[in-house]
Amino acid sequence: AFIVGLFMTATFLFGYFLGNGEIRQIGPIKLKPAVINKEEGKPQNVDFKEFWDAWNLLEQKYVGDLDYQKMVYGAIKGMVESTGDPYTVFLDPEEAKSFKEDIDGSFSGVGIEIGIRNKQLVVISPVPGTPAEKAGLKANDKVLKINDKETTGMSIDEAVKNIRGPEGTEVTLTIQRGNEELKDYKLKRAIITVESVKLDYKDTSKGKMAVIKISKFDSQTSDKFNKAAEDILLNHPSGIVLDLRGNPGGFLDGAIDVASEFFDGGLIVIEESKGGAKKEINASKKGKLTSQPLVVLIDGGSASAAEIVAGAIKDRGRGTIIGEKSFGKGTVQEVLNLNNTILKITISKWLTPKGKSINNDGIEPDNKVDLTQTDIDNNKDPQMDEALRNF
Repeated sequence: AFIVGLFMTATFLFGYFLGNGEIRQIGPIKLKPAVINKEEGKPQNVDFKEFWDAWNLLEQKYVGDLDYQKMVYGAIKGMVESTGDPYTVFLDPEEAKSFKEDIDGSFSGVGIEIGIRNKQLVVISPVPGTPAEKAGLKANDKVLKINDKETTGMSIDEAVKNIRGPEGTEVTLTIQRGNEELKDYKLKRAIITVESVKLDYKDTSKGKMAVIKISKFDSQTSDKFNKAAEDILLNHPSGIVLDLRGNPGGFLDGAIDVASEFFDGGLIVIEESKGGAKKEINASKKGKLTSQPLVVLIDGGSASAAEIVAGAIKDRGRGTIIGEKSFGKGTVQEVLNLNNTILKITISKWLTPKGKSINNDGIEPDNKVDLTQTDIDNNKDPQMDEALRNF
């Protein structure tokens, strides 16, 4: 009788305090997981009380189920976004997987490189031969919606996540080009395989010209460009056209190796890091293509690593730059692996050998030549024509 009475009293008191306390539990009690490493790595003189207060209140009061790992990822994302830098981002496991596929050079999507300019999502460049290029998307097109979802405030990686999807499925992009009316582009996703270096030869009245198209600077660009340079030495062309149009950039090492092929040595780019410290980055080797006449083609889709190459060639007078002003993405991101997530941090910015900032300013061509939609529709390329006339 004593034991039964004690049990009934305990049950009553538990129910009373549960019903009148801050936590109102109906049904089975769910034990919350223990928070581990709560203080590890915590910086000194930073008050985390408000963060943990918010965390605890969510646990106590939120009506739905909580995914604690998503809460951690969300907190990190918010912290990173507070920098206001669109290129400093945190990638959760799914986003990290997509990022690694992009670096490897094969993924399922529509084939556009995107960036943010004036807080607006824009097309840096369409990848040749992809659904985006075939549909007519162009550099500097503003992406206002992805499948009716507004892109205002959307990060680049979130946009990539929404644009990509299984092969054969469709995604609709609402595009504004200049002052034209909005237009919806319905694109069917496909496997996008990017060949970073392509070498052709063109016969002209001034002799045979080598045309090297570099579409991006990935992990294989240096080796492929080295093979192209050896082929050029064997064929003795009268000149070289380095086509960097629509090249959104990529790995720094690839850009330095490619630029180095055109010089005997010397300065390629200046890296300005936190606090204004400057580091000069010189050629990685003595180049094979130091004497051939050189023309470089750029446009609004040439960005980052492509601008490093064009800037070095322009500032050091190695060749003539033809086309349109480049995109102006001159910052450096360090990619850090955190378990199965990724943190990309902008750690510095690029300056040309003469100390000119690439970021926002871009590279101005020596000879400005536009490529219009009419030219494209009629299969004309006045920029390439001008490059070949320049020799």
